[in-house]
Amino acid sequence: MASVEVTGKNFEKLINENGIVLLDFWASWCGPCKMFGPIFETSSEKHKDIVFGKVNTEEEQELAGAFGIRSIPTLMIFRDKILLFQQAGALPESALEEVIGKVRDLDMNMVRAEIEKEQANHEHGPGCNHDHGHDDSGHGHKH
Repeated sequence: MASVEVTGKNFEKLINENGIVLLDFWASWCGPCKMFGPIFETSSEKHKDIVFGKVNTEEEQELAGAFGIRSIPTLMIFRDKILLFQQAGALPESALEEVIGKVRDLDMNMVRAEIEKEQANHEHGPGCNHDHGHDDSGHGHKH
């Protein structure tokens, strides 16, 4: 399956309705993007069950800004609506295939459990006054 153009209008639907989604943030003037483009397209033909989307950062500045894209190309990989991988720079084909394999092999139940644990234990800055059931001694939960 060839890559699809991703915009602010179809982004959420794409992420919500597909298991694995790879996004290539690129621009027409970007040399490394031109090198990575054919690698991305070749991979899209190999993995027909995965959505490969291209985000033109010149046309979709708001979407690129929402993800804090500072350099291109940047590759992002989502699975089950969770961002699992983000890296700037043109990956060689072997590295792209390796990361796709790792994303496929992940136990998403473990990923979700880890996210829940991190959210429950997140550190708070000054002014955070909501209660997560922690005591302030660093010895676990309140009794």
